[in-house]
Parts: sequence; structure tokens; C-alpha cells
Amino acid sequence: MRDFHVGSVHVFGGSEPIPNALLNPSYGGASIGRKGDPFVAASFFNHLQQAAKIPLLTTADFEGGSAYILNGGTRLPRAMAIGATRDPQLAYKAGKLVAGEARAVGVTIDFYPVVDVNNNPRNPIINIRSFGEDVGLVTEMAKAYMKGIQDGGALSTAKHFPGHGDTETDTHIGLPTIAHPRDRLDKVELAPYRALIDAGVDVVMSTHIILPALDPTPGIPATLSRPILTGLLRNELKFQGLVFTDSMSMWRSRSSGRRTGPRRWP
Repeated sequence: MRDFHVGSVHVFGGSEPIPNALLNPSYGGASIGRKGDPFVAASFFNHLQQAAKIPLLTTADFEGGSAYILNGGTRLPRAMAIGATRDPQLAYKAGKLVAGEARAVGVTIDFYPVVDVNNNPRNPIINIRSFGEDVGLVTEMAKAYMKGIQDGGALSTAKHFPGHGDTETDTHIGLPTIAHPRDRLDKVELAPYRALIDAGVDVVMSTHIILPALDPTPGIPATLSRPILTGLLRNELKFQGLVFTDSMSMWRSRSSGRRTGPRRWP
């Protein structure tokens, strides 16, 4: 933190022992903590924030509630189950609950909601993480969840820009292409993002997908594309908030066919 001036820290779940971060190491009779322990996470964040000259951006993928990452938190159903209720108020309550638990451990940014329209039944990675296959429903439920997160005191994230619903490849293990023309992308993939940006979403997460209609450069995914992240997201859609990429350690097939990095987080 002091030497490299880290600006952001992300919470992963897991069970590996880590050094005890508590001020009082005798607390609870334990000498080590575990990733996934909310008290250890909160204490660790406090130490990091104290060491940081500029307040850290702290993030977590609380996609299924905080218990998706931290022991003892609230586990919520994935978006498709919430979307099936057709009740935006439930989505709002879920978002607000998760934000409260996030802030309790020092997390300020929730990497949620997923606003991809799951219009491909063969999609191996989005599927139940989406609110559904209907553009209007996805938009309505995602906006309500976003508002709940914000009212709970955290920042919300729209992912995976510019749309991950119509793929048959898991971006953890390959580099998919969405070949639809721009008019179709405007009507389906981009519509929920446009609505959430207009409604004040705080963060947008980019995805590792090639979209020739948005950037014709061979082999360049949205994550690395200036036409998509600057031309479309910043200039056309007028998004002025934070932009995070999806995990850069995912197994991405480049144009050369090589795969880089270990498989990690969704």
C-alpha cells in the first residue's frame, strides 16, 4: 500500500489461512483469520485505509448476496429468480440489503447488477445471472436493484458491457464474438446499459467479447477497445463514472490462439 500506492482492493472468498489482521490477536482465541470471514475483512480494510494516502476503492462481487463471498452474510437468489417475480420492489430490497452488509465490512463498490439480456439459451456463463431474456424486464429490475444498492450507501455496477447475453462461449475459457449489426445491439444488448447510465449507475464493467459492429479491429475485445470504451461508453452514452474491466486473469483466447492467466472469478 505504501510502496506501490494501490488504489483499489477486491474481496475474494475462499478458505486459505491469512495473517491475522485484528488489532487484538487474542480476539476469539484465534491466531489466524480466513478469507471469507467478515470481521477479518472489515479489520483488514481498516488497516489498509489507514495506510492509504488517498481513500481506497474497495470492491466485492456480491452477486448472490454477501454470503457469496463472506461467511455469515445473507445469501440471495441469482437475478433470474428475482426477475421471475416481476416485482422491482423485491429487487430494490435485495440491493439495499446487500449494500448494507457490504458497507458493514468496508466494501464500497458492489460489482452488480448484471444487466445482460440472456437471449441465448446456450449461454454457459450468464444464464441465471441475468434477470431474464426480455429487454424491458431486465432494464426495470436492474434499475431497481441499482437504486437499492445506492440507497444502501454503496456504488452499483452495470456489467458486462456492452452485453454478454448472446454468447455460447464462457469468457473465462475463450474469447467469444457477437456479430450482430449495430441496430440490433442498440435494441437489445445496449438498451439496458443506456437506461442505467441515464438513471445514474456508478460503475460500468467491460467484458472480453469481440463486437465487430462496434470495433472492426481483428481480435480486440471490448475491454481493450477505444472505440467501445471511449467512443461508445464515454462519448456516445455520456457515462462519466468509473470503468472496471472484468477479471484480467481469465483464460482469454487472443487472436493468436494463446491463453493467458489462471481461471478466476466470474
